[in-house]
This record gives sequence, structure tokens and C-alpha cells, in this order.
Amino acid sequence: MTATTDHAVDMPAFVDHSHLNVIDLPMVSSFYQKVMGLSVLDTSASGETLGVGGRPLLTLTTGSNAARAPRTAPGLFHTAFLVPNRKELGRWLAHAAHNNVPLTGASDHLVSEAIYLDDPEGNGIEIYRDRDRSEWTYVPDGGVKMATNRLDLQALYDEAPKDGWTGQENGTVIGHIHLQVSDIPEADAFFRDVLGLDIMATYPGASFFSTGKYHHHVAANVWNSRGRPKRQDGMTGLSDYTLRFNDKAKLDAAVAKLDELAIPTTRSGDTVSLVDPWGIGLKFSA
Repeated sequence: MTATTDHAVDMPAFVDHSHLNVIDLPMVSSFYQKVMGLSVLDTSASGETLGVGGRPLLTLTTGSNAARAPRTAPGLFHTAFLVPNRKELGRWLAHAAHNNVPLTGASDHLVSEAIYLDDPEGNGIEIYRDRDRSEWTYVPDGGVKMATNRLDLQALYDEAPKDGWTGQENGTVIGHIHLQVSDIPEADAFFRDVLGLDIMATYPGASFFSTGKYHHHVAANVWNSRGRPKRQDGMTGLSDYTLRFNDKAKLDAAVAKLDELAIPTTRSGDTVSLVDPWGIGLKFSA
């Protein structure tokens, strides 16, 4: 996968793929190609799959019943694309600046440096690079210290090569996915107690979950969506996402827990699919 076993996708489980339901497929696909630097890998009657270096990362589909989800609906807060290093993050920033791409924020999270924006239909995006784990601070309860500090975008831009940007560098992956949910205790119970992920950090109204002591593979917050009802069929935004397990024992344990709790699943080959408590699709694969 990567040169280091500390990488997000080398952990026992990681987010492999995100699937968005959209209204204007050509417009959204063009954005992910031109702005985010993904390439179309596959097309179907209802959508497209895009990725980097032949690795599928994002599927976009549409349908006749697609309807814009309210900002308060459970679903996607952002899909987070992890680039290989700070130089690549800077190269993307220069590309965004030269093409007047509007940003919604930028933060130094101590473990990472992140830039935020939205796609044309309001789906949140993070593009980030991880600091080396030797620079992370783990706390006594086993979690990791994170913060939301100002990121010096000017310095990042000034350091970046200005040699032209032709897309994301091979090795770019989905590092994590951040969800809007209705209730944090329910999210803790689902991701920690059912799926077996560790809680690595908490903020007011948010929890961060991972495997392998990564800072987070999945986050959940209620900042816009506290107490809101489940997603409805046809809503735009996050249709489903995939957790891929490098550790099959961890996958088997999660599936056994789902069965024990009588949470409905469907199985196709090696893939187990379910709908989470907020109406978001979730797939497991090994």
C-alpha cells in the first residue's frame, strides 16, 4: 500500500471509498476532475467512479428521485482526501489559488494540516497531509491530542512548487470520512461498541474514531444535525462509504456483533452492507 505502516490505509481498518448521490452529475464530476484532480476510472448508466493512480476513491451517481438534502440532515460533513506530503498539499493550494477556487477554511490540527472547501452541490471536502507520527502527542487514555489552530496558507503557498499541477499524486487516498449524525452517545455506541473502532479524541458535539491509533478514520458530529431524523431515499450527499479491513479478524468481530444485535445486513461475495442508525449506507470488505 504505502512505504510506512503508520499510514491511514495500512491500519487494521480504513475508509476505502465514498459514494455521493448528486443532482447534476456532469457538473459535479467535472469539479472533482478539474479542481480535486481525480480521474474517471469507470462509467455506468447512472454514474462514474473517480480515483487516483487507478485506485477508486469516489463514486458519483444520480437518479430521477435525487433531491437536495437539507444542510441539517445526517450524512456527510466532509470526505477527506489525504495527499502524500506537505509539498503536494502546497501544490494543490497553488492550483486552487490560481484558479480562484473558493475555500471554506484551513486548520492546523497538530496531527495534520488541512484545507476545506465544498463541491458545487455543497458536499464538504477536506484535503490534508499528515504529520509524521513522531510529531503526534498521545494522551494517557490512549487518544491523540488534536486542535483547530490557524494554518498559515501564505507560507504553505510560498513553499509550494509552481511547476504546474496536473492532478493528485499517486498515493492520494481517502484518509477519513466525517459524518453528520443525530446523537453522539449513539455514534459512540455504534462505532466503538459495535464496529470495534477506538475513540481517539472528543470535541464538544463530536467524536473521532480509528483503528491502529491513527488520529481518525471516521468522525461524527451533531453541530448541524443534532436530533434530526434519518436520511430519506433520494437525498443528495453521502449514499454510502466503505470500510476495508486489513485485519479479517476485526471484520469478523464486527459482523458477529451486528448479527448478535440483529442489525440487518446484506451480503454479496466478500462485502457486507448495512444502513447505519442515521440512514447512511455502510459497506465492509476485506
